[in-house]
Amino acid sequence: MDYAVGFARPDRWSWNGTSEQTPWHAVSADRPPRDLDGVVDLAVCGAIVQVWGSQRWERMGTGRTACPECVRLTARTHASAGGSGSRGAPLLRAV
Repeated sequence: MDYAVGFARPDRWSWNGTSEQTPWHAVSADRPPRDLDGVVDLAVCGAIVQVWGSQRWERMGTGRTACPECVRLTARTHASAGGSGSRGAPLLRAV
């Protein structure tokens, strides 16, 4: 499965601060992420986000500001699908 990168917009941040600290989310992409640029959609964790089509989840999902739930859910999907590309390992989040 391919994932686009979604940004938790400031008007959608939760009061508990979790979205502010982790603004990058994974969005299931049924077409190329660049075609989804600007679309408001649900992230795999359920957050309301705006897709940033020029970014790749494989890169953004490894940063400290990636949503931990999205990282966990996409790693499980990635691992069960055998991964994409030459790597079969799940995505890891750098801390």
